[in-house]
Order: sequence, then C-alpha cells, then structure tokens
Amino acid sequence: MEDHQAKRVVLITGGTSGIGKETARLFARHGDHVVITGRDLQALRRTASDIDGIDIVQANVTQAADWERVRTHILETYGTLDILINNAGAGVVIKNLTQQSLEEIERCLNTNLLGPILGIRCFAPLMMEQRKGTIINLSSVCAKHAWEGYAVYAAAKAGVLNLTKSAYAELQPYHIRVTCVIPGAAATNFQVNAQDAPMAEHPDNLLPENVAQVIYNICALPEHVAIEETTVWGLSQVIRPF
Repeated sequence: MEDHQAKRVVLITGGTSGIGKETARLFARHGDHVVITGRDLQALRRTASDIDGIDIVQANVTQAADWERVRTHILETYGTLDILINNAGAGVVIKNLTQQSLEEIERCLNTNLLGPILGIRCFAPLMMEQRKGTIINLSSVCAKHAWEGYAVYAAAKAGVLNLTKSAYAELQPYHIRVTCVIPGAAATNFQVNAQDAPMAEHPDNLLPENVAQVIYNICALPEHVAIEETTVWGLSQVIRPF
C-alpha cells in the first residue's frame, strides 16, 4: 500500500502499551505527528523515550475536562487533528457479573465505552469544521461472542461497535470516516490487568503490531473509502460461540 505524502496529526489514547503503543510506533515510523495519552505520566515518558518524536499528554479518557485539555494542546501545537484512535480500554476484572463490585462495573463501562463517546464528542466538531478526518474505535470480539466472566466488558465493547455505526451515520455527510476495529485475543497485558491468567504463548497469537498494521492500513486508504468494521484474528484462536 502506498504511503501518504503529507504528515498527519494522529491522537492515540492508551498509547503506553499493547496495541496503542505499537500503533503509535508505526505511525511515527511513517513520519506522522503522533500524540498519545495515558493516565500514568511515567509510562508516557518511558514510551516517549522508546519511540522517537511522539508527543505525550497525561489524560484520563473518562474525564471530559481531560479531553478538553488534550484538544487545546493539539490545536495550539498542530492546529488540526486528522486521525483519532480510541484505543484505551481495560478488562478491569474477568469474573461473573454477580461477583463484580459496583466500582469494577463502573470502571469497566467508563473506560471502554464512555471514553470513546467523550473522544468523539470532543473532536468530531473540529473534523466537521474541516470536513475531513478518520476516527477508529477499538472494540473486541467479546462484542460478538460470549464467554463466562466477560459480561460487563462485552456489553461495553458491543456499545463501542454500535457507537461506531451511529457516529458514522452522523459524520459521513461531513466526509468523516468512522471505523470499528475488532481484535481477537492478542498478546497484550489485557488479561494480566484483568486479574486473569495470561494467554499461553503460541506462535500464531495475534500480536499488537499486527493490529497496528490493520489500523494504519485503514487510515492509508483514499479518503473517499470507508471501512465500517473489521475483525482481526490470530490463527491460534478457535471460536466456538455460545
């Protein structure tokens, strides 16, 4: 696929690890202006030292005020935003719904669903004004398949999928593309952070850089071409859906 000519301004939430970090690395390697956000300032600084040329802003995607700070920084620094990648997410805990605390439920819903909602609400007006832009929301195969212990997370990620469809319908008249990328189980720290057993090592496991390549390829398509949704699997994952 041909590379783009002009530098784009790319915002990636949850950019300090996993898919977010590898997506930032790929866009930066191709010469784009990359801004990543995260709650952990030290993790942001470590990522900036690992990936040359990226910009960092400490922000919590569940807080509208933090989104406004990110928007102000991007406008003051770059004057525009071409690509918004709502990547930040967390399993929080993987256990049956009746065993989850209210705090765990709220944290899961806020991080995985409220975050992308606030991101689109914050940056869509800018893209509408400039009549161009690409928004990519990261969902999960849990949005379409059922496993024990994933009820709250699956509900949030199904919300992300349908948020994407509705946002596309609203923003398409302004030449804005909104895409949902739906990864299968990937070799990230998701399960560790969710207090679940880490994925067993397997040569065919989906890697963060594989998903990053899909995201990059979507953004590299001609601006009149939109991908509604795409699911990315590792060959090692076999689905026997409920």
